[in-house]
Amino acid sequence: MKNYIQKGDTISVIAPYAVTSGQGVLVGALFGIAAHTAAQGAAVEVVRKDVFDVSAVTADTAAQGAKIYWDNTARKLTTTATNNTLVGCVTEAKANGDTTARVLLDGVAR
Repeated sequence: MKNYIQKGDTISVIAPYAVTSGQGVLVGALFGIAAHTAAQGAAVEVVRKDVFDVSAVTADTAAQGAKIYWDNTARKLTTTATNNTLVGCVTEAKANGDTTARVLLDGVAR
């Protein structure tokens, strides 16, 4: 196919802030998990699909299958939809006090 460029599961973006491997990265409507550490303004590969343990707001609770959002100010997952970007759903319940949430990223830009 002449117009095929690449698979979309992993995309190279310009890091909007310094990121470490495994950290969430939001560029416009594109969210992914950094595959490696990168300085702000440097290219970084982000994985847009699959299941990850990601830093989350400690006080939040979520049932399995609940929608989860990215708080780009705190740079953590949250159950709060207002002013945040939907990135997927939790695959395991998250209890108050948990510092991470297990999230299924579906690769859809929102």
